[in-house]
Amino acid sequence: MSSNSFAYNEQSGGGEATELGQEAASTISPSGAFGLFSSDMKKNEDLKQMLESSKDSAKLDAMKRIVGMIAKGKNASELFPAVVKNVASKNIEIKKLVYVYLVRYAEEQQDLALLSISTFQRALKDPNQLIRASALRVLSSIRVPIIVPIMMLAIKEASADLSPYVRKNAAHAIQKLYSLDPEQKEMLIEIIEKLLKDKSTLVAGSVVMAFEEVCPDRIDLIHKNYRKLCNLLVDVEEWGQVVIIHMLTRYARTQFVSPWKEGDGLEDNEKDFYDSDEEQKEKTDKRKKPYTMDPDHRLLIRNTKPLLQSRNAAVVMAVAQLYWHIAPKSEAGIISKSLVRLLRSNREVQYIVLQNIATMSIQRKGMFEPYLKSFYVRSTDPTMIKILKLEILTNLANEANISTLLREFQTYVKSQDKQFAAATIQTIGRCATNISEVTDTCLNGLVCLLSNRDEIVVAESVVVIKKLLQMQPVQHGEIIKHMAKLLDSITVPVARASILWLIGENCERVPKIAPDVLRKTAKSFTSEDDLVKLQILNLGAKLYLTNSKQTKLLTQYILNLGKYDQNYDIRDRTRFIRQLIVPNEKSGALSKYAKKIFLAQKPAPLLESPFKDRDHFQLGTLSHTLNSKATGYLELSNWPEVAPDPSVRNVEVIELAKEWTPAGKAKKENPDKKFYSESEEEEDSSESSSDSESESGSESGEQDEEADSSEDSSEHEGESGSESEVENKRAAKKNSKAKGKSDSEDVDKENENSQTSDSSNAESSSIEDSSSDSESESESESESESRKVTKEKEKKKKQDRSFLTKDISLLDLDDFNPVSTPVALPTPALPPSLIADLEGLNLSASSSVISVSTPVFIPVKTHVLLHRMSGKGLAAHYFFPRHTCIFGDKMVSVQITLKNTTDRKIENIHIGEKKLPVGMQMHVFNPIESLEPEGSITVSMGIDFCDSTQTASFQLCTKDDCFSVNIQPPVGELLLPVAMSEKDFKKEQGMLTGMNETSAIIIAAPQNFTSSVILQKVVNVANLGVVPSGQDNIHRFAAKTVHSGSLMLVTVELKEGSTAQLIINTEKTVIGSVLLRELKPVLSQG
Repeated sequence: MSSNSFAYNEQSGGGEATELGQEAASTISPSGAFGLFSSDMKKNEDLKQMLESSKDSAKLDAMKRIVGMIAKGKNASELFPAVVKNVASKNIEIKKLVYVYLVRYAEEQQDLALLSISTFQRALKDPNQLIRASALRVLSSIRVPIIVPIMMLAIKEASADLSPYVRKNAAHAIQKLYSLDPEQKEMLIEIIEKLLKDKSTLVAGSVVMAFEEVCPDRIDLIHKNYRKLCNLLVDVEEWGQVVIIHMLTRYARTQFVSPWKEGDGLEDNEKDFYDSDEEQKEKTDKRKKPYTMDPDHRLLIRNTKPLLQSRNAAVVMAVAQLYWHIAPKSEAGIISKSLVRLLRSNREVQYIVLQNIATMSIQRKGMFEPYLKSFYVRSTDPTMIKILKLEILTNLANEANISTLLREFQTYVKSQDKQFAAATIQTIGRCATNISEVTDTCLNGLVCLLSNRDEIVVAESVVVIKKLLQMQPVQHGEIIKHMAKLLDSITVPVARASILWLIGENCERVPKIAPDVLRKTAKSFTSEDDLVKLQILNLGAKLYLTNSKQTKLLTQYILNLGKYDQNYDIRDRTRFIRQLIVPNEKSGALSKYAKKIFLAQKPAPLLESPFKDRDHFQLGTLSHTLNSKATGYLELSNWPEVAPDPSVRNVEVIELAKEWTPAGKAKKENPDKKFYSESEEEEDSSESSSDSESESGSESGEQDEEADSSEDSSEHEGESGSESEVENKRAAKKNSKAKGKSDSEDVDKENENSQTSDSSNAESSSIEDSSSDSESESESESESESRKVTKEKEKKKKQDRSFLTKDISLLDLDDFNPVSTPVALPTPALPPSLIADLEGLNLSASSSVISVSTPVFIPVKTHVLLHRMSGKGLAAHYFFPRHTCIFGDKMVSVQITLKNTTDRKIENIHIGEKKLPVGMQMHVFNPIESLEPEGSITVSMGIDFCDSTQTASFQLCTKDDCFSVNIQPPVGELLLPVAMSEKDFKKEQGMLTGMNETSAIIIAAPQNFTSSVILQKVVNVANLGVVPSGQDNIHRFAAKTVHSGSLMLVTVELKEGSTAQLIINTEKTVIGSVLLRELKPVLSQG
């Protein structure tokens, strides 16, 4: 960015280099070209003076500005020498900001950072935990092998720090040190082992991440901490939850036996999904040798279930993959609803979730069949999402729903997105092969598509028909004849090759047509694509063997053309065919079998899902997304035949209590005992109850308040140190939450109580939206739970807890079965007045004013963007399609049609430099590789005009030239039509009076004031929606501005005689007055 930073990077002499850079800058600043550069230098000089000031306020202000520069992505590396001087400042606020800066630039400016290393070491003993943690972060950011021993010592000290925030940073530093010097592995493992015993939720996620990076194979380190990690999971911050869940999934696959043995029969035969409950029960009763789940296995499955309601998509995806890989198949069904919920997220999340659903739906269709409509394609979906949804719909297709899906596919084929339309045709082909009942229907439908205007649709149909005909050896002579006629019009190479192959395979069934096709293709042989040439050679060979009288000379002519072709594949094929079919002295024994070789029965192609082979990768990983093993991917092991010894996970309570109880705080012994004693209770009670622990796939009623407050609680712990951690736990025990369970777990509910009380946090007062069962059911569950609690030894000493349960109608996440959402709230968390306010909150009753409606159809008006004379043969027109822009809510959709009027290819058409007014944004189309002569293509763009008619200027470039063009929107295209009732219209109009209202009198002939004429004229000018009116003489129209969403209300009130009043109400007075000027002459015209 500046010569200063460049000079410093090139030389090791810090101070001299800086001065040289400044001198260089000062010598070149007078020139006009470097005006911007010199102003930057002045700004930085100002900051340097402030940093060298004796006043702390000036230094603090300078540091705030520098950190602000970093946040905006500006380069502040040249200020390193000035900033690093303040590392020993006594002002804590300045010191914190200096460390933030140093963490960012320590790796780049290692030499200068090393000069201050003694200061960092002193800071490691600072009384403020934030300074200690920041010093460790800076130290671990200096990537110099010489300081490895210092870093190791610092990490050891930090790992024993009283503050969980510092211990968390020690875990982060472990990974950095390991990447710098892998030889330190053994010493780092010792620190990891120590940190794994840490009971703070703040540390758990970070140390497991360090474990995964340094020693993922050391499963023995997890044994003693397994139950603790399961219990703490719900309170760990979200990204820590993701890491821990992935690690515990791998752990479970090595330590427990497969829970799938009992349910395999169900999944092998998909028809069982539709059996009645009685039949299913009989089958279950017949099974022998019941499977008993390990209590620790159940603990993991149960404790991850509430996280399916997490607000973080990554957490939900991690829990989903855990259920998929380690839960009994009868219980895995509950993840489907949570995954479908994620489809409301942004397109990147949708893409990953849909990929995982595509893999799951191949093996277990029943999981996602109830949510079939959620996978229907929307017009606003990007192509990648559309194709993934198609894939899932194909996997879910069966005899029951295929008719619905085929109707859906018929609509998709008409899509403007050609890649999507082609994928739909392939999907129809796959459905035809998978479901024999609809094969003929699909085939007839594809034949109808052959008369489509779009060449890509026709070409894809030809390819799919070829595959279907190949699978059905029944004679389809009429279809082959029809396709032979299309050969003259189709130009797509794959389609032409497919038709030629079909004619060659069935040359004996169409003896009159095949020789004529060969004659036509022989004419155009030299100009054909290589793929087509190979099929022409094959067709010639087949006809030579079956009908040599008519085709002998033609075949020899084609073979001579192929002999001198530029492509060596074609030359090789020509030589091979000539030797095989034309006998001579040199011919080998193979020529006798030429007919059998060429006309042998070909095996039908297998139309399979591209996601079929992805299931060997762990779901939710990068490797699964890419379908290839990524660096650092840890494979899931197969289930062990015999479970390893479960006693390795038992923890000696006494030793742990001694280790973690500080002197004079004996009260902390009780929660420790309760924390670990539940494992013994599980083992005692699990044998009698494990058979009935199936969760039956119903939705969880547990409230996931812990996940919502994890970040807040983490910060709180970091600020207050270990003493506040103890107080938090005490407070949490008093205010632990009641959880209504919808699953049929028996003895495990005892453990659930103890986990929630131990892992809940004092600050978890925020409420997550979650789906649950009815209120009465949750109350009865909590009553049975309280009866069981009284039997437990540890719970007898606890105080009675009070519960407050209220129905709060918030966002309902259920697409299909809307249910009320009872939320159990801790008494101190929300005052009654706030609860009353929440009860009154009803999102469904919100006004319909801003719901966008379908625009009224009008003929498309095109505008010239680039004339063919100005564009050297490239012509461009644009129009406004009047639908919501797919690139952003605030953008106006613009479609540009590009046409090549020359006789040569135009390559690399793209948008170049943009000259946009302040605030205006543009989403450009992807570069077009080439445009054939006389070819045209329509592309979409999005432009945020900021509710103004300012011109968007930019350059339309080709490989050789750039042309300056601009788009100026008519004011009517800056609107989106709105659907609203007459009552709502009047209400909004009443609020937009005075300065927000403009009007004019229109004089015109009475025949121009009929409803249809007014409607046609108004919507021609502006993209307005019609509002129903109860009066014949008043016509109302409504819209909202695209950028700000401000309402635009238009009223045409007919007066006596030939006059009318035009009224426009809007906050955007400028747009309102411009629209009035445009509508007035249009309505006045005869």
